[in-house]
Amino acid sequence: MGDQYVIGLDYGTDSVRAVLVNAKNGESIASHVVLYPRWKAGKYCNPVENQFRQHPLDHLEGLEASVKGVMEKSKIPASQVKAICVDTTGSSPLPVDNKGQSLAMNPAFAENPNAMMVLWKDHTANKEADEINHIARTWGGEDYTKYEGGIYSSEWFWSKILHVVREDQKVADAGFSWMEHCDYITAQLIGNEDPLTLKRSRCAAGHKALWHEIWGGLPPKEFLGLFHPYLASLRDRLYSETFTSDNQAGKLSKNWAERLGLTTDTVVAVGTFDAHAGAVGGEISENTLIKVMGTSTCDIMITSKENLGENLIQGICGQVDGSVIPGMIGLEAGQSGFGDVLAWFRELITKPSIDLIQKSIHLDEGQKAKLIEEVQENLIAQLSEEALKIPVNESKIVALDWINGRRTPDANQALKGAIMGLNMGSDAARVFKSLVEAISFGSKKIVDRFEEEGVKIETVIGMGGVAKKSKLVMQTLADVLNMPIKVAASDQAPALGAAIYAAVAAGIHPDTQSAIKVMSNGFDEVYYPIPANVQQYKMLYAEYGKFGKFVEGK
Repeated sequence: MGDQYVIGLDYGTDSVRAVLVNAKNGESIASHVVLYPRWKAGKYCNPVENQFRQHPLDHLEGLEASVKGVMEKSKIPASQVKAICVDTTGSSPLPVDNKGQSLAMNPAFAENPNAMMVLWKDHTANKEADEINHIARTWGGEDYTKYEGGIYSSEWFWSKILHVVREDQKVADAGFSWMEHCDYITAQLIGNEDPLTLKRSRCAAGHKALWHEIWGGLPPKEFLGLFHPYLASLRDRLYSETFTSDNQAGKLSKNWAERLGLTTDTVVAVGTFDAHAGAVGGEISENTLIKVMGTSTCDIMITSKENLGENLIQGICGQVDGSVIPGMIGLEAGQSGFGDVLAWFRELITKPSIDLIQKSIHLDEGQKAKLIEEVQENLIAQLSEEALKIPVNESKIVALDWINGRRTPDANQALKGAIMGLNMGSDAARVFKSLVEAISFGSKKIVDRFEEEGVKIETVIGMGGVAKKSKLVMQTLADVLNMPIKVAASDQAPALGAAIYAAVAAGIHPDTQSAIKVMSNGFDEVYYPIPANVQQYKMLYAEYGKFGKFVEGK
């Protein structure tokens, strides 16, 4: 096969990254990252209320700049770029008009947070999620949450929509349909102007929107109408069929081909979520747990229909046919806060100092900016170095990693973080170490749940910024799980996974598993558990469990 290229477009919480990949061998030829300027400025968000919204212009401008960036860097002819696939965070839905355009692009809604994308980490819909869970169990019909772990989350599709339409009648009146972020960007790329004909993501629909083939797609209007008439009517303006990401959604529109410097022959694959694409980029196989570690985590596994049988795994984020590998059941779990927990602590201890630096009369503006940047960039690395020097048998502080709620096992976004065991010797490094231990204990809870439900885990693979950068986190995680953890070599595993899907959609490879064998990048490091630490963490993990039950009121 001659050189043919594909683009994986990976939308994270803070930025979008385009990666140009040689489909013949998986080599990353060029990458380009673009930050979201409105998001960085804190627009449309209210962290105190757990409101996190993003303007689609951040995503569309980032799309253009990132793809043009890789094309300019690589000098690859546009004709050799055969396909593109988008992965995004999720569930991150947004309301659209009858042409499939975001309401926020309408001047009447340009500054209205309710008209924007409701980011995965937005927890304003806790009340609505509780209501969905209660009615699903008591209404007398099918429990439509049963393939999503039996607990619906405020991070997911229906609860977010319900919250928005209850709060904002104007958005409800104008919102013809709703799209997940990955579907919206895909629709824009192919020039789709009819939300009813767009090929929607199986991954997004199955894990977040209660879609399942046994009840013919989305829950019926009879069920959705119990919450709000809008939800019942909306069902007619969504979808019944869904598609895996090895399928073509269409081809690049003339408008976007010109904007990106590509051609209208470029195939656009059906969109997906970042963690599921990351699992593909990380060489997922049966009995392998893929941990995509960033601001949050997503823990992904696959299993055959024969192995899973009729088993319903409780407390996870769903089991969906084809959401990762077509023909296999994709299993998703994860933590609402991972890197975010550590970033929270960084902001907690640096903000007063940064405020003082900004008010200093002894530094000019340039010096202030450089000093603030140095503090923000280096603090976690400094704390990590200090924490690595603290013996594990000195770990007396126990923290809970629920600062952004708990995703799995057993979603409860209303939970709060907590710390116990502080004394006058509890310095910043020791508190930081306890938070690293807490996110590792949270990971073990997920592993324990999978194994309790009969899903065997033989291999753990870590990927993402935390896996690549933090020896402290990875060694602690290996010790807590008492398993070796391999680190995926690719710095852009979700983008690589999206590129793999793109290569299959374009017909370059016959199926996803064949493409993984050819295009995967392997592993560059393995963390092995340290026996003495394992024993110490067994005791501390038990304390974490007791503390969690106390805080949760159990």
